Amino acid sequence: MGEFLRSRRARLQPADLGLPAYGERRRVPGLRREELAQLAGVSAGYYTRLEQGQSANASDAVLDAVARVLRLDADERTHLYALARPAPAPRHPARPEHLRPGVRTMIDSFGDVPALVMGRFLDVLGWNRAAHALLAGHLDADAPYRPEGRPNVARLLFLDPHTRELYGDWDRKARSTVADLRLIAGRNPDDTALTALIGDLIVHSPEFTTLWAAHGVGDCGTGTHTYRHPVVGSLTLATELLALPDDGQRVAVFTAEPGSASAAALTLLTR
Repeated sequence: MGEFLRSRRARLQPADLGLPAYGERRRVPGLRREELAQLAGVSAGYYTRLEQGQSANASDAVLDAVARVLRLDADERTHLYALARPAPAPRHPARPEHLRPGVRTMIDSFGDVPALVMGRFLDVLGWNRAAHALLAGHLDADAPYRPEGRPNVARLLFLDPHTRELYGDWDRKARSTVADLRLIAGRNPDDTALTALIGDLIVHSPEFTTLWAAHGVGDCGTGTHTYRHPVVGSLTLATELLALPDDGQRVAVFTAEPGSASAAALTLLTR
């Protein structure tokens, strides 16, 4: 909570919010706690306790005021509320995730359109033949269907050389993936599997560590990315994420502009 709020204060300068700077040199960048508290209409002491995680009963009005002053977008507001009011730790370990047979049949029916299913922490629970050929042809096609050692979207992106080379706009994809993982972490603060994933990425990827420390948050629900595929060459594909009525599972669908070279490449990829 404190790290997130401090990172957002650091983005703003007094002049951004109509406050006089008086030309003084600041020890730390951005808006001071006292200035934020003044603009949000709370005492400096109360805001300090909020930033230190000592005000578990902060009202909607206070959180909304802080979000307004910090100019948080919709995803950042959602994250702030999740941090301020963390979900209680589950009383029992989470059950292993699995892909419902009907969902597997659905993505298999997409034909030349790549589609995969991600679990609540970005594990790949299933993919169709086109998605496997597009994203992970160097991996066993059955890997998602074995609970042990499933591919994970974040691990592949940061730790797998093939996936890193695949994305022509790797930096942008990396930022959006970390921002999505931040939202997930805010909703699941005590999950040991998620903590282990983040810890592993921090240990083995300096790029992930830098992005994680920036506290960017955002739902990577849609977007267009370029791919440098070793078999069919360059592709430009749009991604749509569709939420399933399961705990945090999402379907990612990759589509090309009809009649484009990318559409022809997708067809060739599955032949």
